[in-house]
Amino acid sequence: MGVKALDDQHASFIAILNELHAAMLKGQAQDITGPMLNKLMDYTREHFATEERLMESTKYPGLADQRVKHREFTGKIEDYVSRFKRGEGGLYLELLKFARDWITEHMQTVDKRYTAWMNERGVH
Repeated sequence: MGVKALDDQHASFIAILNELHAAMLKGQAQDITGPMLNKLMDYTREHFATEERLMESTKYPGLADQRVKHREFTGKIEDYVSRFKRGEGGLYLELLKFARDWITEHMQTVDKRYTAWMNERGVH
């Protein structure tokens, strides 16, 4: 994306999903889904806080809209956590699809807009 801190965090997000996918291929997804959801929730909160701090520091004009999108995504992850805790099985496929779609839409489209803004203001 061009902002090292965010690039590193995006790599962590993808690593979490790859770990879940690998477990799924080995037939271990049910065992690892709970810990992966917790890891994903922690990542999400940290990542969005970092993004929003950088947006604030560069006075990004789309910050309010980004906050709304961040809350929506966080809410969806919280919903997956709740569903898993209630014993709903097989969430991993749905979670992987949701995350893949989000990566495509958010990281590859929305994030590129604000990283260009940040780069123009010296944040790399």
